[in-house]
Amino acid sequence: MAEKAEKTKAEPTAATIGFTKANNPNGLIQRTLIIFKPDAVQRGIVGEILSRFERVGLKIVATKMVNPDKDHYYQHYEGISKMISRRGQKAFDLVVDFMLSGPVIAMVLEGVEAVPVVRKIVGSTEPMAADMGTIRGDYAHVSFGYADAHNEGVANLIHASGNTEEAEKEVSYWFKPEEIQIYQTLAEKFTR
Repeated sequence: MAEKAEKTKAEPTAATIGFTKANNPNGLIQRTLIIFKPDAVQRGIVGEILSRFERVGLKIVATKMVNPDKDHYYQHYEGISKMISRRGQKAFDLVVDFMLSGPVIAMVLEGVEAVPVVRKIVGSTEPMAADMGTIRGDYAHVSFGYADAHNEGVANLIHASGNTEEAEKEVSYWFKPEEIQIYQTLAEKFTR
């Protein structure tokens, strides 16, 4: 007697928990990871920066302050975003050393096309090249040339997922499904 193969459902990840075809039929409600880097935390400007995301209607669905080790950052920067192959070992080492210089605040934001919206608010990776009005343009001015000359990572305040695929991997890497909060804000009436 042949046994029927049991169909297994894919386990929900932190990036997808709470999303259904009914409440997100076209996939335009997204989650993205931001990390307030050691310079933002140590300068005491996390709240000021965070308010920019809240003002556009993005919703905080997870947050924690952590001090990850080198292995954690290796998986984040190389395992997910392939930084070594894109920018080289030296750039990778400088970024990891910078990230290890203090605690960070990891956060998941949710909203309509959250990934590109957050990237737009954050601005160019190089603060000196970032437009005024963006987080990096308003709160930092370090150039790649300066950082290279001083053999240090670029203090650019915040990490934001680069695209939707990266965002899904990063959110699920930094947060467990049970750490994602599902709730409705009053602003959603006007921002979704």
